[in-house]
Amino acid sequence: MDKELAFVLINPYTISKSRTGGVLSRISSRTGLDFVAARMFGPSQELVRKLADIARAAPDIASAEERNSLADYVLGNYGPDAKGRRRRVLMVLFEGENAVAKVKAAVGPLRPNAESGESVRDTYGDYILDEHGKVRYVEPAVLIGRSLETVAQVLRLFAEYTDRDGGIIDDAGDVAKGDSIHKTLVIIKPDNFRFPSSRPGNIIDIFSASGLRIVAAKVHRMSVNEGLEFYGPVQQFLRTKLKGMVAERASKVFSTEFEFTIPDAAKQQIGETLGPLFGDQQFYKIVEFMTGLNAPDIAPEDRKKPGKERCLVLIYSGVNAVEKIRKLLGPTDPSKAEPGSVRKEFGQNIMVNAAHASDAPESCTREMGIVKPEKDTIRPLVEQYYPAK
Repeated sequence: MDKELAFVLINPYTISKSRTGGVLSRISSRTGLDFVAARMFGPSQELVRKLADIARAAPDIASAEERNSLADYVLGNYGPDAKGRRRRVLMVLFEGENAVAKVKAAVGPLRPNAESGESVRDTYGDYILDEHGKVRYVEPAVLIGRSLETVAQVLRLFAEYTDRDGGIIDDAGDVAKGDSIHKTLVIIKPDNFRFPSSRPGNIIDIFSASGLRIVAAKVHRMSVNEGLEFYGPVQQFLRTKLKGMVAERASKVFSTEFEFTIPDAAKQQIGETLGPLFGDQQFYKIVEFMTGLNAPDIAPEDRKKPGKERCLVLIYSGVNAVEKIRKLLGPTDPSKAEPGSVRKEFGQNIMVNAAHASDAPESCTREMGIVKPEKDTIRPLVEQYYPAK
């Protein structure tokens, strides 16, 4: 069976209640599909009206009542609020065999089972009727396409508006403003994407304790050039820091092998000579972990191409954003992290430690300039799977 591309639109209410991680965890783990793209939107009224028209005419929903409920929900909850402030809608794309049907099963029907947690909508959605059986309140938690036809329509629509309405949505009504507000960049690292799992969503769920807002999201394949630039400040640190360790370990090996005690001056010379070389090796291992490519083996003209590994770039915004995220992340060494932190829960060692977070607002600015979270990755996939007719 050929692969399909399916979408999930995480609704503004779901995002504002910090349920994004839970939704992603359930869909990824219950479908086994690859999480291949993400983009935050602040839909304009024009985009909202067109999306509502698709919902109202959707051929894959038999009930006119449900189609109208969804269309009315989009009109009332996706566009700018009464003050003209945008709302945040997160589009995520999943790829794999029978993707549309698998997402449909994981999300569940519009009318959730209130006594079950089987589907996303069972847990996060509401469909409340009045005493006459009329719909009083609907919160579908997410929107999906239930057929290839509807999926194609919606994805083509969002691809059309992705440059205008998508990117870093830090002007949304529920995102704090002011001089004390900062952004911080988080990268959920490739070890969380080796196979479809709940890990990326669970990590986002831990970060939700910060009370910060996600204002941008992008599934990214870091190129070698990006990896070298991103981790460049670490290289000189490693070249210097590892001199002493290399000197001690090399001297012990030499003493054991030749039964000869190395003088301190010679030991220092070993460190000065071999320490930077070992530091470079460790630096290239970090770049390889993030890109899937060994930088010295890659031709200069190929270093700008997307790497083999996938990661998720997120931008959080709010008061003390850097400090709040780094506290929840934990120290570089997972063995020294506090229980409940991201690295304690999901990290393995100093390099394979689940996630990265900026250490200062200035670092965030530098890192955003490298991985470009505002750049669209939705349209190329849409054009690949659902080219314009």
